[in-house]
Amino acid sequence: MIIHNKNRTSDTFLYTFACHESEQALCHLELKRLLGMQEALDHSFYITNHCIDPSRSPFLNMRVDVLFLAPGLDELLVLAESIELEEGSTFKVLYLKEGIPYTYDEQRTLERSVGSRIKGTARMKKPDVTLGLIHLESGWMLGRCHEAESVWLNHKNKPHNYSTGLSSRVARALVNIAAPEATGVTMIDPCCGMGNVLIEALSMGISIRGNDINPLAVQGARKNLRHYGYDDTLVTLGDMTHLEEKADRAILDLPYNVCSVLPVEEQLQLLNHLGKLAGEAVIVSTQPIAEQFRQTGWRIEDHVTTSKGSFVREIWYCKRLTEITLENKAL
Repeated sequence: MIIHNKNRTSDTFLYTFACHESEQALCHLELKRLLGMQEALDHSFYITNHCIDPSRSPFLNMRVDVLFLAPGLDELLVLAESIELEEGSTFKVLYLKEGIPYTYDEQRTLERSVGSRIKGTARMKKPDVTLGLIHLESGWMLGRCHEAESVWLNHKNKPHNYSTGLSSRVARALVNIAAPEATGVTMIDPCCGMGNVLIEALSMGISIRGNDINPLAVQGARKNLRHYGYDDTLVTLGDMTHLEEKADRAILDLPYNVCSVLPVEEQLQLLNHLGKLAGEAVIVSTQPIAEQFRQTGWRIEDHVTTSKGSFVREIWYCKRLTEITLENKAL
């Protein structure tokens, strides 16, 4: 535990992130929902007052709880002198590459300069506390680092999966877009396939249930849930248009086949019934279906695409129009 004085920059957090070019739009939408990031950035860090576990996102690498912000290095070094560690704790200072670039030797010199001002025992390997140092155009920052654990990587090799199914990384991002608050929200995935979305949501402590019309998919999803220690009764077999229990949010990956297209009439039926299950939804399709949204009372709040080779998915975050009308009346 770090002990610091009143000079701390309170409630400021710096996040570092990275994504493949094919998932850049998905990454930005997820960070918009999780952290309030409004515009795509030309750098790989974001500063906000939102505090979340960085392990929630498949794109976040680290959260830095900012202790001090100073216009110059000399001022930061003075502030660093007020940092103390609990007796017996060790630390290291790490210059973050997302800041203004320095050579390797310059970075090590900066780390030693800051580290020499801190009361405690320095240790380069497996310290108790890692302090992140970064130089931005606005000045210097120093804070405690919390590295993200790539939870989703543990879900890549499920016992059962579709070759064209949602990857665990994309599934996790969809859950975050649908339910950025995580706690106190219920979700449903009415066409859950092998349960990729369910597993990501459950690993974040989100209450979710799934359904699929394909008995082989349901069987595979239940086995996948058991494999990761989750309740396999959360998945039901049946037509989603027969579902009645409501949830706060939904994720619907519209059924598709590489050799055929889901008829528009069926798309309309599924989208219309989805509105009876949840007022907000993340909807995924391999086809452009904006007109179908209009016809079934869904308003598009955000839209991005993600691709894997030539396979492109359209992703929409939507609200049911009736929900928006109620919100406007309440204002």
